[in-house]
Amino acid sequence: MGIAQTGTGKTAAFGLPIVHNLLKANGKPDPKTARGLILAPTRELAKQIADNLAAYTRETHLKVNLVVGGASINAQVNRLQRGTDLLVATPGRLIDLIERKAIRLDVTHYLVLDEADQMLDMGFINALRRIAPLLPKKRQTMLFSATMPKLMAELAGAYLLDPIRVEVSPPGKPADKVSQSLHFVEKSGKTKLLIEHLSEYPADLSLVFTRTKHGADRLTKALENEGFAAGAIHGNKSQGQRERAIKAFKSGKLKVLVATDVAARGLDIPGVRHVYNYDLPNVPENYVHRIGRTARAGRDGRAVAYCSAEEMAELKAIHKTMGREIPSENDAPWARANGELARSNENRKPSRSKRRSRRKHRRGVQKAA
Repeated sequence: MGIAQTGTGKTAAFGLPIVHNLLKANGKPDPKTARGLILAPTRELAKQIADNLAAYTRETHLKVNLVVGGASINAQVNRLQRGTDLLVATPGRLIDLIERKAIRLDVTHYLVLDEADQMLDMGFINALRRIAPLLPKKRQTMLFSATMPKLMAELAGAYLLDPIRVEVSPPGKPADKVSQSLHFVEKSGKTKLLIEHLSEYPADLSLVFTRTKHGADRLTKALENEGFAAGAIHGNKSQGQRERAIKAFKSGKLKVLVATDVAARGLDIPGVRHVYNYDLPNVPENYVHRIGRTARAGRDGRAVAYCSAEEMAELKAIHKTMGREIPSENDAPWARANGELARSNENRKPSRSKRRSRRKHRRGVQKAA
């Protein structure tokens, strides 16, 4: 079980040793088999893992295959006919291929669950229960994540036998080089504030997170109307649309990418300097993953969060998950109201003995004067 901040090299941590072992073992995969299987919750993350593994295996005989939804299943069936050394997949598409008898996992000796906690958030637990028994009992299973919610520990108990836990940083800890700030703002004023902030850094790449798909589209249109080169990615976009938007963002053709949490995991774009939490996430761990899209591989980055009155519960949950508060840039009535209990405790009428000691102190001061 590996736990480390986003952008610290988890793909290399499992990818390089597996590649090394497969090269030592020699041999080729049988038709319709995979020697190693890496499961990821989103298409973007799966593609990124496959690209990294392809780089690691360049100039070797090892084959890497990617199977995700939104792409031609027939083309994927044909590619798997000859077998593959490393198969990177999203759970749903892998089950489709298993049902078509296009792939079997009885000789797969490496199983990796990347961003395993999000697989639970996205409801993949039933898919995992179907896939895992198809692998040999004698295998190496690895779970990797940046956060460790309670359900994640339960998943580890179900799939790992006496695991070694490698923890590079405490679960939920954001990357050290991310400068965080919080702005309390009315829901209706978020777009105006975002435009102000984006206008301060027009040449930089900025990633903006919204809670809903429709919200992402509305915000993208509003930014385009203000002259920003903006695009959006979310679950209602086709795989082709998502890939084109990410490619344009990476190249700098788009300066602002608006995304739902589908992009919070796996987007490795070194040029992202700013992350804006336009809406706070419902799942507090996702805040850590969102802001981990900047300050990757030791670089600096900036994360800005907007909090309306309706989002105070989400903000509290984020603070609890991180074990510290995001520094706020301003105040708001609903933020003050949230701390009324603490203030009322501080301003509570002092006890009789305390009042007596205070009167004595005042008399002493007056005498001395």
